[in-house]
Amino acid sequence: MKIISTLLLLGALLTGAYAQRPRSADPQPSTAPPAVKPAPKTVNAKYEGGVFGYTKTMQGTLTFDDGNNRLIFKDKKPPKEISIPYGAITSAFADNKKVQPAAATVASNVPSIYSLPARFIKHKVRYLTLQYSDPDSNVSGITSFKIDNKDLLESVLVTLAEKANLTLRGDVFVKKKNEDSSKAIPK
Repeated sequence: MKIISTLLLLGALLTGAYAQRPRSADPQPSTAPPAVKPAPKTVNAKYEGGVFGYTKTMQGTLTFDDGNNRLIFKDKKPPKEISIPYGAITSAFADNKKVQPAAATVASNVPSIYSLPARFIKHKVRYLTLQYSDPDSNVSGITSFKIDNKDLLESVLVTLAEKANLTLRGDVFVKKKNEDSSKAIPK
């Protein structure tokens, strides 16, 4: 009996040690952006905040202005326009949040046995989040634009990353620093 239990214990320990071996890494990680169709020139979006001087949310359109190398958000009302140069964008990514609709929030707060299912009603909200640092105005920040469709968000993100010369690192597109400027010693 001691021999059988010793063999079982030894077998369990060897199995555990075999499972903990290191995995082989890919020789070259893929940094190519995912293949998606190109984004349209103009996309409906909602500005959620983050640019200095524009504190209120606005409904409008995002436009790729390739002639001036910038991304423009135009409000439905003509005087409001936000411009972010492609060269100022340092990172970009797609963000998702689960939120509860207003009707479900109201229904969940009504004192009733039927209010419990309303607490579980949620939907996804998709955002294009940009981090920027403008050398001309010396302003930096993080801004986000709400885009309704997942496929449209993916195509806008990849198109913007290509135009702003961003590279994929994980799920985020980032701008690499110039090697010459990082090695330069300030005098």
